[in-house]
Amino acid sequence: MSPLLENTLEALRIGVGFLWTAAWAIIMGLTVTSLVQVYVSKERMAAVLGSGDLDGLAKATLFGAASSGCSFGAVAIGKGLFKKGAHAVNVLAFMFASTNLIVELGLMILILLGWEFLVAELLGGLVLIAVMAGIVHLTLPESLFAEVRETLAERDREHGVTEDPTCGMAGSDEYTITTDDGETLQFCSEGCMETYRQQTTAAGGWRADLQSWGGWYRLANQYRKEWSMIWTDVVAGFLVSGFVIVFVPQWVWNALFLQGDGLLVTAENAVMGVAIAVVSFVGSMGNVPFAVALWGGGVSFAGVIAFVYADLITIPVLNVYRKYYGWTVMLYIFGVFFVTMAFTGFLMEELFSALDVVPNLAGGQTATEQTYFELNYTFYLNILAVALSGFLLYVYRRGLGAPGEYRDPVCGMRADESDPAATHRDETFHFCSSTCKRAFETDPEEYAAHGPMASAGGHDHAH
Repeated sequence: MSPLLENTLEALRIGVGFLWTAAWAIIMGLTVTSLVQVYVSKERMAAVLGSGDLDGLAKATLFGAASSGCSFGAVAIGKGLFKKGAHAVNVLAFMFASTNLIVELGLMILILLGWEFLVAELLGGLVLIAVMAGIVHLTLPESLFAEVRETLAERDREHGVTEDPTCGMAGSDEYTITTDDGETLQFCSEGCMETYRQQTTAAGGWRADLQSWGGWYRLANQYRKEWSMIWTDVVAGFLVSGFVIVFVPQWVWNALFLQGDGLLVTAENAVMGVAIAVVSFVGSMGNVPFAVALWGGGVSFAGVIAFVYADLITIPVLNVYRKYYGWTVMLYIFGVFFVTMAFTGFLMEELFSALDVVPNLAGGQTATEQTYFELNYTFYLNILAVALSGFLLYVYRRGLGAPGEYRDPVCGMRADESDPAATHRDETFHFCSSTCKRAFETDPEEYAAHGPMASAGGHDHAH
């Protein structure tokens, strides 16, 4: 076998091995994130983030931590919040929290890099927000951001851009509902449109929801959307990390990152870690396996953790800022984020060095020495995680209506003639479960107004 082919197979083994090692954590983390997204109300988010004080900053951090882990998703949601009146510092804090303080990212870092990096990620996420807020409050061009907000709203009005009421992303003419009040609503996907129909029908809290197919559908649909936003970055990050580990020689890392001790070395490593993240094109959670490659190449703790922080200023994400806000604001965000990320990486290494908890790379196995596919706890957790994904996929497909002739009047889930049914005033209603049927029979007048039929097309009336 040629050396090139042998090295390529080894790179694939490492990349797929990393993915196998972290798969259950990603799936479980996305499930928790989806639960929070579906059942934590965010209707008044923009209103409560309108203030630039400490209270608004804290709420932005909490909302972000309960949000999606996708860099592009965070930027898109941040744009919507900004357009509706959220203060610029809170929008930026939301974006930091939603890409640094989320469950699935923490689990990946813990598994692939260790608890020290997890602590640095969580503590550093809070430091990032505090440092960024301080810089923005000192330098924010208020008039520029006010002008950009007005321009953004005007541009969206001129182009007929509407926001999906379910998720806040841009709506599409393909998925449209006209309500009984005559309002036209646009959705980003069939899944969000179906979720809206169910939400306008459903009654009861999250406990009642999770006793019906409708509630599980909303979770499944959010889970599907979370995956759709990050899967390319995740897969690319794992595969690229394998090739970087095998094919990038050690002298490259030695040339880019200063070796030795001292404040200057730590500072240079932190700055270089952010710089490499900018040009890596790997965002979201995909930069974690890439960080493993940097760590294996001997890059310092400051350089690696600064790299992990910097997924909000990769070149593709910077281009999105430019499209949304223009060149001036994009450059302002880039400058604030770069300084914040590099300084926080520097600070984490100095703090961890003072506490003597910087991890020792020499004490562990290298990526090429590890055996990834064994009959151990990872195998069994991955089996459970894949089974959970399969169940949520089944629920999602069931909810989109094949054959969706009827709609459960209690939870909004689609049903067919083989499901439980009840008759009220000579009209037959079908239910997704016996739980929804019992709820209907307890108070049929409350639910009968929704009607038994499910529209097959994209245009219908929502109650």
